[in-house]
Amino acid sequence: MAVSGLIMLGYLVLHMLGNLKVFFGAEEFNGYAHWLRTLGSPFLHYEWALWIFRVVLLAAVVAHGVSAYQLSRRGIAARPVKYAHKRRRASYATRTMRWGGIILALFIVWHLLDLTTLTVNERAWAGHPYENVLATFSTWYGNTIYIVAMVAVALHVRHGFWSAAQTLGAGHARRERTLKFLAHALALVLFAGFVSVPVAVMTGVVN
Repeated sequence: MAVSGLIMLGYLVLHMLGNLKVFFGAEEFNGYAHWLRTLGSPFLHYEWALWIFRVVLLAAVVAHGVSAYQLSRRGIAARPVKYAHKRRRASYATRTMRWGGIILALFIVWHLLDLTTLTVNERAWAGHPYENVLATFSTWYGNTIYIVAMVAVALHVRHGFWSAAQTLGAGHARRERTLKFLAHALALVLFAGFVSVPVAVMTGVVN
């Protein structure tokens, strides 16, 4: 679960940086989208590199989901009888990891239908990703779905990064404060980076 989570975290960072190219205009953003499809050319055919990334990411998502299910079942088996008294020592992010994962899984499906297959994007224009981003974030529901999902991403990353560090042996009493700072910083940067795009479209900064 830790390894698959870190793979997805790496993808999120790269995806956010790519999204920020929208601030440089349609030509820059569309050029970046075209570059992704021709990456590795001429050794790789058109979109082959992109499909390799997609397969790796899909495998990570499936592995993460299966691992979450297995860990949940192990937890239930280890403690079939609930505690008589509940103490909420865990953070809000920790307590909502499961629901956050479900929200993100549903968002991924919607996001693909919206900006990849263009199925639910009513004003989609095939081959023009910049214009399609504007079309999505010019609607109240597009902004609402995206921002709610980014809140879930931030909470998930905040707890997930910390948990992965412990699982992979990076956790140590002397590094605890540093790891917590990194977890909070990553969550905040990702949230701000992703949400800046719909906010920029809503306010007319990107048009």
